Amino acid sequence: MKPKLKTKLTCPMCGSKYHDPVQRCSCGEPVEFETLKGEPYIGKTVWERFWDFWPVEPELELSLGEGDTPLVKSKLGKELGVRLYLKNETVNPTWSFKDRGTFLAVSYALKAGYKAVGTVSTGNMAASVAAYATRAGLETKILVSESASDEKLKAVSVYGADVIRVRGDYGKLYFESLKLGEKLGIYFINSDNPFRVEGYKSIAFEIAEEITPDYILIPTSSGGLFRGIAKGFIELKESGLIDELPTLTAVQAEGCSPICRAFSEGKERIKRFENPKTVAKAIANPYPPSGNAVLKLLREFGWKCITVSDEEILKAQRELAGEGLFVQPASATGIAALRRLVESGEIDEGAKVVSILTGSGLKTLSHVEGGKIRECPLESLEECLG
Repeated sequence: MKPKLKTKLTCPMCGSKYHDPVQRCSCGEPVEFETLKGEPYIGKTVWERFWDFWPVEPELELSLGEGDTPLVKSKLGKELGVRLYLKNETVNPTWSFKDRGTFLAVSYALKAGYKAVGTVSTGNMAASVAAYATRAGLETKILVSESASDEKLKAVSVYGADVIRVRGDYGKLYFESLKLGEKLGIYFINSDNPFRVEGYKSIAFEIAEEITPDYILIPTSSGGLFRGIAKGFIELKESGLIDELPTLTAVQAEGCSPICRAFSEGKERIKRFENPKTVAKAIANPYPPSGNAVLKLLREFGWKCITVSDEEILKAQRELAGEGLFVQPASATGIAALRRLVESGEIDEGAKVVSILTGSGLKTLSHVEGGKIRECPLESLEECLG
């Protein structure tokens, strides 16, 4: 028996509505839950404080402590002439923002009676789904590309997940998984699953509890995170809890920027980005499944889309490490974008800016430039320390 949901699903592109949980519209675009309104409560976790805003009741006993991450005041803001805050998602249980969406999606899967869940991913999302599904006692199917390295998959298989390397077109795997999942009774929690997007709203709620930001910088790949944060702020405004929406900025790497390319060209639909190449692997999606929905949001609200180079990304990663925050390259794209926006005058001096740090640097060590390491014999230690 499917759990009762608080609201219907709708397609942001064609407007079709669905009473039963589906993952994509018949037109091919992702669906989302209609706007929920409510008021905050007193509670320990973001799931309790914003209880009215979730389409399904969260299974609080399933929680691993995701969410309620720190909003860190950055020293870089003084140099750039803005009040800069860093939403540190690296401290989630599996070290990325994905845990928020996974928690809510697995909550639904349990209530709906599924015995198995799955996802298509080789990185953050795979580890997150594997961890939460194991905690929930569900069988887990993780589908990865044939090029996925053994080293990268250790952090997934350690949870006991069934990891399957799939030979063939990885771009088609997302859609094939949804089709076969429905046939085989496996609930696939892919990048823009509607419950996943709902979970990402919690980032917007937590930011609004602390400050009233002018700008939010969001590393953008599939588009699910951008849609979730946007939806969160929109629901806060429609509930009368905030007066104005911040300016959201989607940030992509120059080496894989299908959304920003379509945006700058004035297109309403994205095209596949051929031959992607960037150090920011976590956001290198050549054909993002929520790309068209993100484009529509950018145009509707007058928001921004900006690309940054690998050189800028790695510089920003080092700058964040200088503040004690070691993030993966994708997480540093917001800081790289901020420099460009400040230099071009698109962000006013003194503005309150939040950059989302999406995942830990421990997940991607291949591009990290280590500091100088000195050798010293014990008998010369005093001299070495001097």
